[in-house]
Amino acid sequence: MASLETTIEQAPRLEMLQVADTVARDKGIEREEVLVAMEQAIQKAGRSKYGHEHDIRAEIDRKTGEIKLFRYRAVVEEIDEVEDEITQLTLEQARRIKPDAEIGEFLIDKLPPIDFGRVAAQTAKQVIVQKVREAERQRQFREYRDRVGEVVNGLVKRVEFGNVLVDLGRAEAIIRREELIPRENFRQGDRVRAYIYDVREEPRGPQIFLSRTHPQFMVMLFAQEVPEIYDGIIEIREVARDPGSRAKIAVISNDSSIDPVGACVGMRGSRVQAVVAELQGEKIDIIPWSSDPATFVVNGLAPAEVTKIVLDEDAHRIDVIVPDEQLSLAIGRRGQNVRLASQLSGWDIDILTEAEESERRQTELRTRSQAFIEALDVDDVIAHLLVTEGFSSVEEIAFVPIEDLASIEGFDEAIAEELRDRAQNFLVEEEERNQTRLGELTVSPDLLEVPGLTTAMLVTLGEAEIKSRDDLADLASDELVDAEEGILRDYGMSEEEANAVIMAARAHWFADEETGEAPEEAGEATDAGAEESAEPNEGAESGGDAESDGDKDPA
Repeated sequence: MASLETTIEQAPRLEMLQVADTVARDKGIEREEVLVAMEQAIQKAGRSKYGHEHDIRAEIDRKTGEIKLFRYRAVVEEIDEVEDEITQLTLEQARRIKPDAEIGEFLIDKLPPIDFGRVAAQTAKQVIVQKVREAERQRQFREYRDRVGEVVNGLVKRVEFGNVLVDLGRAEAIIRREELIPRENFRQGDRVRAYIYDVREEPRGPQIFLSRTHPQFMVMLFAQEVPEIYDGIIEIREVARDPGSRAKIAVISNDSSIDPVGACVGMRGSRVQAVVAELQGEKIDIIPWSSDPATFVVNGLAPAEVTKIVLDEDAHRIDVIVPDEQLSLAIGRRGQNVRLASQLSGWDIDILTEAEESERRQTELRTRSQAFIEALDVDDVIAHLLVTEGFSSVEEIAFVPIEDLASIEGFDEAIAEELRDRAQNFLVEEEERNQTRLGELTVSPDLLEVPGLTTAMLVTLGEAEIKSRDDLADLASDELVDAEEGILRDYGMSEEEANAVIMAARAHWFADEETGEAPEEAGEATDAGAEESAEPNEGAESGGDAESDGDKDPA
């Protein structure tokens, strides 16, 4: 666009069209967009000459390149409707110039061509450059928004505060510092390959964001190196990365005759090494994917050997038991191996040695056996038998079918019935004890109505000074179920269940917001506080009675 200013200043007809064609071709935008930008630039120059208050419009003939200038004036009916005498005129005035003029149309006056000076040409050039740049950015946005998920090559244009600006040829992109592999440095002119993970409009124009740490970057690199992945014969189901250090990918083959792991590794490791080299030496474990979580976790923990797996589907957790000498290998440096395996499988993984697992199992056996001995008044032999058969609570024994209990070796139907009766009686007595304790704790009636809480849970909450619905609503889920300090940690409640209970406790807050009314209890509490303010000591001593009165309140 070096000759653009000279072209505008001299304005030969055909040369205007030639410049438009050249700019459109160089910038990859439509010729019409360039011509419209030129018209707007000439229009601006015309207004500078004839006055900015005039409605001056420019036109470039698309075939001859002739520049035409016009002044537009709108026709209105009466003089009272004229807001601007320069850009409007009445119907009577218009018909003196054009007899068939109608209300709402424009009278168009042709103006003589203007002689561009240096200043006007410079102004026109700036307008054209700006409009062309905007059109170019829109072209980039339209082109690259459909290319999200592709790997592109580019040249490093410059590095600013750790962010790398990349020239893609027809656009400019950015790799943010956090999207670069640790310890890798780029200089101006270096060639770089990266993954397009986002293209979005921003005030400064469309922005193309690249990443070298994104898991899909590794997937796309393998697709380029392994023809079977590109053809869809082999699929990469899951990827977990610790960028620049280590990664795990899970692969599966849709053709039973092709080994997915071997195909990705390649002859003498040629295929995987090409990916490793691109990722600055990042070690990659390629493992077979499996729909069975236990098998998949065992594969994911490779190269460590696993002796036993215990799944807890409710908590979505897997306990993995390994030999003592395999513990450090299974965990990995700074927990890297187990962390990547957890990300890959989507399960929480706990690593235990055989000795730790045996000790924990013995502790659980003693704890559960002691609970059965105390609750059912049985000896340790029967208690051990119940635990060994998988019973973990008195509730399970109270409601299990008689035949299931009678099927235990050494039990008959009479023993089974007696055990179930004792379990049911214990639960009834426990419920009575909990109800009595709730009364002693003066737990608010509104807390009793929150779904998802048993009487035993309510007692535990009351003893922790959580005595009303608002007290419970103020808690976070980890305050209820945290493994070490959660108030209800002994009740086997999951985080999802804890969140549901807390949201149920907060339900009345949203109901109050929708109606726009303050809670009735709050208003009554304010009135009660006003009445008792004269005798604070007496009010403090009768706190229990106040609770009792509150129970009778229909609110």
